[in-house]
Amino acid sequence: MTADLSQLVKAYDVRGVVPDQWDESLAELFGAAFVRVTGASAIVIGHDMRPSSPGLSRAFARGAAARGVDVTEIGLCSTDQLYYASGAFGLPGAMFTASHNPAQYNGIKMCRAGAAPVGQDTGLADIRRLVESWLDSGAPVAAGPTGTITRRDTLEEYAAHLRSLVDLTSIRPLKVVVDAGNGMGGHTVPTVFAGLPLTVVPLYFELDGTFPHHEANPLDPANIVDLQKRVREEDADLGIAFDGDADRCFVVDEHGDPVSPSAVTALVASRELARNGGKGVIIHNLITSWSVPEVVRENGGTPVRTRVGHSFIKAEMAKSGAIFGGEHSAHYYFKDFWNADTGMLAALHVLAALGGQDGPLSALVAQYDRYTGSGEINSTVDDQNARLAAVRSAYEGREDTTLDDLDGLTVSAADWWFNVRPSNTEPLLRLNAEARDEATMAKVRDEVLAIIRG
Repeated sequence: MTADLSQLVKAYDVRGVVPDQWDESLAELFGAAFVRVTGASAIVIGHDMRPSSPGLSRAFARGAAARGVDVTEIGLCSTDQLYYASGAFGLPGAMFTASHNPAQYNGIKMCRAGAAPVGQDTGLADIRRLVESWLDSGAPVAAGPTGTITRRDTLEEYAAHLRSLVDLTSIRPLKVVVDAGNGMGGHTVPTVFAGLPLTVVPLYFELDGTFPHHEANPLDPANIVDLQKRVREEDADLGIAFDGDADRCFVVDEHGDPVSPSAVTALVASRELARNGGKGVIIHNLITSWSVPEVVRENGGTPVRTRVGHSFIKAEMAKSGAIFGGEHSAHYYFKDFWNADTGMLAALHVLAALGGQDGPLSALVAQYDRYTGSGEINSTVDDQNARLAAVRSAYEGREDTTLDDLDGLTVSAADWWFNVRPSNTEPLLRLNAEARDEATMAKVRDEVLAIIRG
């Protein structure tokens, strides 16, 4: 097929519409290029429940095996289950998923051995160049024998590893509503939660890559309405929603009210610091709440601020030896999970924290949720640089503010801060604002939006 890889290969993964933008023939080339770039003699591959995933995954396996590489297929899995296999087996891995994108999309998340990320600067650009060079001629024929393709089920091993990192055996009984969004959480949750003192009320556990009930993106408030309603109807202790490939989790309290991912980051950080004797580095990106570094310092840890994006978090985790990292997008990274992100492990921490005391979740998280945030607000603009410069001009030189350029523009004052970042793929500016009270936050938010959209 004629493929435009500039539209297909993103900053962190491969993602596009099947078969319009890519198909199994292209997946086979990606498999060949992946093993060339990683130098692997063996790899592990998994896939989600999308209709196109098994065929694309097997084509990738063929492309790798044709280069003499042995392939272990773990079949249906969550993305963090693939990371588990990469870490536990010491093999590069590829996960076929488009996360929360609509059904016609699919993609590949790739990693080196030990779940180390493959992004634009760590091999993905090289993979793209190879695939582009082979589009007309095909991948070169490899000398030597073809590699083997074998199947292995890792679900029980993955679940056992997660449960070894968080002890839930002595928590009080909890009722939890879990919305899998017809994604891979419906596959992993029953095994991970088996035998724990939990009454699980399942929502949309049927694996269906057409997402018949709602988009599998819990960060969009429209997609947690069913979860919130069911939590209240069941008088449940909490609700948990997973995205399509179940590497992110989102939490609602006993009232069905959303729990900020920053509050979850702070809660898990405090627990991980306690496990490590009150010492350790905690990574947070620059648009998580002020609460996160405050809680980290209060618990003896060292907060380290990074740019937005999992490649930056994972790189800083490795560089600093951090024990945990969290993002506003509900990605949570653990040293004990090869620095990779796993929403399931974060969910287990929330359950353990709630079940280890008698109060409701709303009271528990209140100590970690100290400020008022705007959430991420996107604005379509004609000229990202010009609008960003206009925001800078409005705040530069004020005695009561500081500016920094770690990722876009962050402006901070005593009682508020905001960050404006350009999208890498769309003509958008993204605004996040936070303040000590609702009125101040709204004032700052509206001032900045007026400049951006002016």
